[in-house]
Amino acid sequence: ICANCHQKTGTGLGELFPPLAGSDYLLSDLKRAACIIKNGQNGEIVVNGKTYNQMMPANTQLTPLEVAEVLTYISNSWGNDAGLTGVKEVEKWLNECN
Repeated sequence: ICANCHQKTGTGLGELFPPLAGSDYLLSDLKRAACIIKNGQNGEIVVNGKTYNQMMPANTQLTPLEVAEVLTYISNSWGNDAGLTGVKEVEKWLNECN
């Protein structure tokens, strides 16, 4: 699902979609990232100093376990090194999403 916009290499898609590889936005707040994976996001964000303003669709079909798996994968691929994100942690975060 993620590769459609963020590409298999995690480098994003030009000016449209931000990178996941080396993303300061992703790695600075994994709780926020879990909420975005599940609920989507609208509006401007700044990733590695560059502004993006494309809607990310919600993935409401994903279970907390699947969100934890996606988050663990993207935060530990392409040079990212955030470690394991547990399902209990993600369940808590998803209950706290704004």
